[in-house]
Amino acid sequence: MNSVKKLTLFALFIWIGVSCFKMKQSRIPSEIDFEKLPYKKLSEYGFFKGDLANLEANEGVLLYEPAASLFTDYAHKSRFVWIPKGSKANFDINDQDKPFDFPEQTIIVKNFYYPADFSKPKGDKRILETRLLVKKNNKWEAFPYKWTNDQQDADYKSIGGVIPVSWKDEKGEMHNIKYAMPNKNQCKSCHNRNGTFSPIGPKTKQLNHEISYGTEKKNQLDKWVEVGYLSSLPDKSKINGLKSINDATASLDSKARSYLDVNCGHCHSTYGPAASSGLRLNFEETDPYHWGVKKSPVAAGIGAGTFKYDINPGKGIESILTYRMNSTHPGIMMPEIGRVSVHKEGVKLISDWIDGLKE
Repeated sequence: MNSVKKLTLFALFIWIGVSCFKMKQSRIPSEIDFEKLPYKKLSEYGFFKGDLANLEANEGVLLYEPAASLFTDYAHKSRFVWIPKGSKANFDINDQDKPFDFPEQTIIVKNFYYPADFSKPKGDKRILETRLLVKKNNKWEAFPYKWTNDQQDADYKSIGGVIPVSWKDEKGEMHNIKYAMPNKNQCKSCHNRNGTFSPIGPKTKQLNHEISYGTEKKNQLDKWVEVGYLSSLPDKSKINGLKSINDATASLDSKARSYLDVNCGHCHSTYGPAASSGLRLNFEETDPYHWGVKKSPVAAGIGAGTFKYDINPGKGIESILTYRMNSTHPGIMMPEIGRVSVHKEGVKLISDWIDGLKE
């Protein structure tokens, strides 16, 4: 075979390869075959169009942002939901701690990434993982995907792993950690409501605030109704909206209670895996004793340190709650998984809040 024919054949192979890749990318979520899940590659779902790393939502894939965010080693997150056309989620306005009741074949998408420079959050970034929650045969399943080094795609990886990552914070300080990507089974330790695997974030109290949708800003609950993802619009005046740790207009109490809700309340509640502890850290709990005020732990072992109470009012740094938040020791730290570093701002928030509590 002469060189011209070789070059022509090579070019043909390249064209076929690119065409196949584009065909794979052209799928949209409505074409997902749920009986073949999990797909080996994230790109096969069709959640995002164009360059996958841009995380630009495809048709019917809706961006959402909870008011209060779970701490995951300072990782940034982008979240999306896809619901089959003609189906809608329902809610219970009398139980704002309960996630939406999603229809069959709903998919919730959560991406974890680090901007290279936190002072430029929309600049270069490295995406580490994407976690999918898929409702299939009336049950939720977790499908974790690890992004490739070239940021072209993500591979299904049920066994988790450790990913070295570096970033520069807003003050210019460099950070290096070994990010822990949970395995499929570890997802169940947090996504557990009354013994059943369940989403955590999409709730009325988390979505009752405005975000940007390209050229418009809109309350998320209004948007969900507009696109047909929510059965009806709840009475927003009755919603106890959670507050971000960075919300300068919110009270210390509302920010602290919101922080505890999203970081601890899914386990420390009447329906969570830590129900036997007696701690109730979801936002709706009104009894300070159940927050841990003057409450000794049921069984904490070394997790209690030298302290007697979960919350010692007026003594933020002398409380078991902050002691465990301020540790990365496997037998002490809380939450038990999901981080390998201390959230200094979170510890300060809760410590300041406890300092202001009275017996």
